[in-house]
Amino acid sequence: MRGPAALLALEDGSAFRGTAFGAEGETFGEAVFNTAMAGYQEVLTDPSYTGQIVAMTSPHQGNYGMNAADPESSRVHVAGFAVREAARRASSWRAEATLRDSLAASSVVGIEEIDTRRLTLRLRDRGSMRAAISTTDLDPRSLVERVRQTSGMAGADLARAVSTTEPYEARSLVGPARTEAGPVFRVAAYDFGMKRTILRRLAATGLETTVFPADTPAGTVAADGFDGVFLSNGPGDPAATTYGVRATRELLGTMPVFGICLGHQLLGLALGGRTYKMKFGHRGVNQPVRNVRTGVVEITSHNHGFAVDPDGWTGDPDGPTAGDFGGVEPTHRNLNDGTLEGIRCLDVPAFGVQYHPEAAPGPHDSRYLFDDFRELIARHGAAS
Repeated sequence: MRGPAALLALEDGSAFRGTAFGAEGETFGEAVFNTAMAGYQEVLTDPSYTGQIVAMTSPHQGNYGMNAADPESSRVHVAGFAVREAARRASSWRAEATLRDSLAASSVVGIEEIDTRRLTLRLRDRGSMRAAISTTDLDPRSLVERVRQTSGMAGADLARAVSTTEPYEARSLVGPARTEAGPVFRVAAYDFGMKRTILRRLAATGLETTVFPADTPAGTVAADGFDGVFLSNGPGDPAATTYGVRATRELLGTMPVFGICLGHQLLGLALGGRTYKMKFGHRGVNQPVRNVRTGVVEITSHNHGFAVDPDGWTGDPDGPTAGDFGGVEPTHRNLNDGTLEGIRCLDVPAFGVQYHPEAAPGPHDSRYLFDDFRELIARHGAAS
């Protein structure tokens, strides 16, 4: 059964007619594309996609349905979902709902039967753009004009909107930390848009995690005797997440710090660097990243539209540079476009990576980074 007519409009005047699935109505956000062939449930429930209309390049979505085991958070976070075709039924024994029903239950508007290849090429050539999906305004000129009146992602502080409002113990979601690796260390995690699989990987590495709201003062964490600090992924412009930068600066040098995605960007800013908005970002599970130290190429999972500027520090961008807390060295580079994908501090115990080593969805090439975090904590002496 076909849904009602729907229209996707971009700020450059492009319009794509299709049919709606999920909720009816309209939604506004930043249009981006994701190249993953699977993992749509993890994408939909990743808080980092807040405020974004996600177009999937793989043409068939929803074939294995939705379930209660795989979400990365408690709800769907995307602003909208654009696909070539949404499955009419779920064909998996693990399915508990269909993609269509899940979007409808979450009041998220989706659009199908559009040329997602043309849409992706548009976004790749002209960059991510403000956009809208509507089942009520089907006039391209009208909808484009309304899109142009909305705010973009640059300057948007979104982390507080998706963060937990109260501290909680990660074991309540993922169980206790495993002890096979030795003593269990205590970690404070800043929730800027935390994915549950990150908590699972921390627990599997022997790290007992307490999760804190995004705007928690550094003094609150420092007073609790934690062995390390984790800075999570999340949505929005890192330069606008000033409270995260401030807390990171105050905690650097007091205990080991590990940042992923937005957390990596906040670390870069705390070290005195800069961030910038990318043309269309990296979103998918097939980005080749070279480990500068070993030369090994890792296939990695990404979801980001901002990056750390390697020229943000003084010195050689391809070697050790001078940051506000001493030396900083690049540890990983994207082989597609040269983007800086990882940094490590030389004089304080801290490092970060732009991509997602927990890989949900995605390959597991980079899960060793959680072990690196544990080793950094052990090497610098646990607080407890």
